[in-house]
Amino acid sequence: MDVLSRPAEEFVNDGTVEELWAVKAVDHAEVHFNLLCSVDPRLLRLTPYDDEIYDQFRRMFPDMDVRVVNETELKNSDAKSKWRAYVEKFNRLEDFSYGTLLRADAEEEFRPENAILVVRIQFWAIEVARNREGHNDIVRMKFRGRNFNRDVE
Repeated sequence: MDVLSRPAEEFVNDGTVEELWAVKAVDHAEVHFNLLCSVDPRLLRLTPYDDEIYDQFRRMFPDMDVRVVNETELKNSDAKSKWRAYVEKFNRLEDFSYGTLLRADAEEEFRPENAILVVRIQFWAIEVARNREGHNDIVRMKFRGRNFNRDVE
């Protein structure tokens, strides 16, 4: 019998896999925040596709406030439908659907109460918009010389 044809009840989430994913997501958040602290965000390119990601994002979400992202507004049923259509435009990109941590408030550092779980293309769209629209500029001024690290309080 093919493993994929077996009943779903026979499969459980592997805690090790979930833990490794969480470590990878936090590592990504650390690297991104440290880049924002070190480099002028307006010059930062997150992907080779930043122009397309930004253009499509602002076409589909022209009024979205990216400085402070409201998780409820990001994940309500109407927003999910729009985001699903947006995500599909970028399904050719590697890692587009990876779970990624997004800072809810662009002016603050990563911490549990300022983190939203999104897929990577949502992260890219919002962070590219923040970079281009100047919302990440404050991070470099506010946190320069201070690296985000989950092991330091």
